[in-house]
Amino acid sequence: MGSSSGDLRYELSQNAYIKLVLHSLNHLTSAVNGVLIGRISPSNDAVLIDDAVPLFHSHLGLLPQLEISLMLIEEYFSAKGLNIVGYFHANERSDDYELGGVAKNIGDHICRYFPQAAILLLDNKKLEALKKSKDRSAVTQLYVRDASKNWKLVHSEGNNRFSLREPSANLMLLDYIASEKWQGIVDFDDHLDDISKDWLNPGLFN
Repeated sequence: MGSSSGDLRYELSQNAYIKLVLHSLNHLTSAVNGVLIGRISPSNDAVLIDDAVPLFHSHLGLLPQLEISLMLIEEYFSAKGLNIVGYFHANERSDDYELGGVAKNIGDHICRYFPQAAILLLDNKKLEALKKSKDRSAVTQLYVRDASKNWKLVHSEGNNRFSLREPSANLMLLDYIASEKWQGIVDFDDHLDDISKDWLNPGLFN
C-alpha cells in the first residue's frame, strides 16, 4: 500500500525549479505551463522532482497537443526510471494567485498517470520580492488533491511538505535571471513549430 498524497513530502530540485521559473519569465504576458518529472523516494514518503519540461505558452487547454507532449515526455523519461509526477502553472496576470480551471483539469489529467501528482503555481509576489528578500523558500505554491479529489493549497508556513532540494536554489535562480538566461528556453510550443528545437533544453545549465 503506497502512501496517499495526504502525507507525502514534495522535494523540488534546483534545475527543475529554475527551468520552470525561467520559462514563465520568457513569456511574461501569457500563461505558461510545464510538467514535473521525478519519482517516489525509496522510503516511499516523498515525491522527488528531479526535472521539468516546459510545455506551452499559448492555448494551454488544448488536449490534443497536451496528449502528444505527455506521451513523448513519458516515453523519454520512463526509460530513465522517471515519470511525470506533477504540473506547473503560471497565470497570465501576475496579480492572479488562483488555481484556475485549466490548471486543475490538466492536474486531474496527470493524476491519471500518477495519483499523488502535485501542482506548483508560480507566486509572482514572492518572485518579485526575491531580489530583496533573499528568501530561501520556493516562489511557487504547492497544491495537492484531497480525498474527495479537490485541489487544496498546502500552506508552506511551519510545515516541511514542500522544499527545495538545494538551499542555494534561489541564489542560482537570481543569477540566471540577472544574465537573462530565460531567453534560450525551449518549450513544446517552440518544438512543435520547429522540431530542431530541443524541449529538453540540454544547454541550459552549461
